[in-house]
Amino acid sequence: MTTGVLRLGRHTFSDDATLMMAIVNRTPDSFFDKGATWEEDKAFERVAQVVAEGAEIVDIGGIKAAPGVEIGEEEEKARVVDFVSRVREAFPSLVISVDTWRASVGDAVCAAGADVLNDAWGGADRELVDVAAAHDVAIVCTHTGGVTPRTRPYRIEYDDVVHEAVRDTVAYAERAVAAGVARESVVIDPAHDFGKNTFHSLELTRRLGEMVDTGWPVLVSLSNKDFVGESLDLPVGERLTGTLAATAVCALAGARIYRVHQVVETRQTVDMVNTIAGRRLPRRAIRGLQ
Repeated sequence: MTTGVLRLGRHTFSDDATLMMAIVNRTPDSFFDKGATWEEDKAFERVAQVVAEGAEIVDIGGIKAAPGVEIGEEEEKARVVDFVSRVREAFPSLVISVDTWRASVGDAVCAAGADVLNDAWGGADRELVDVAAAHDVAIVCTHTGGVTPRTRPYRIEYDDVVHEAVRDTVAYAERAVAAGVARESVVIDPAHDFGKNTFHSLELTRRLGEMVDTGWPVLVSLSNKDFVGESLDLPVGERLTGTLAATAVCALAGARIYRVHQVVETRQTVDMVNTIAGRRLPRRAIRGLQ
């Protein structure tokens, strides 16, 4: 179990900091923005925008999670490595995360300046932890139920999805530490929708406190996910309110990092919840005092 500061590569955050991780897709077929940041300059404009909005982290991805055209390691590198270098030079105080499950890609982006390897596929490449250790960067350990990367879940069953998510992410976290990753640089993520149906994701949201109670900092990736869309019967472009409701539940439980499309709205939601919970003071409190 870990407590205290959170170290993401060259950046350190206090144990009460909540962080916005803004999604930047270097893909032509992303489910939310439909390839709006596929071109490098458009992706760079997105980085500048989310930094101005207050995001502490950007999460750069070169392959969409859903099934689609096969993207090999060299193509994935071509999409993200030079871009990481460009972002690192332009925004030295920004935490750069790269969404990849491949050790070879992880090695290349860390050499280019990445601070975090966000493994959305639950350790499919077991050498990724060795790369994180070699570069002294952080790693996000997710739960996917063992599904193959870029496949959709089909009739997956769990006796207790929260129990299994806790067990598997903690085991992954301990394996990362054993490989040499700094304990304060390991994050766990229940991975809503990945290897799960909507009922699984709702259960994980309801009981997120059980993951928080492990002591490992918890990341949640809720933004515009299918479990939100199915719960409300809404398409991708109309899921913000549902996303923020799920975000509020996770914030109350104590999640630390929020992987998001909409930075401002999520930050306000998280800050309000943490103020209600007594973890944060109001920015301004003069009513009835003057």
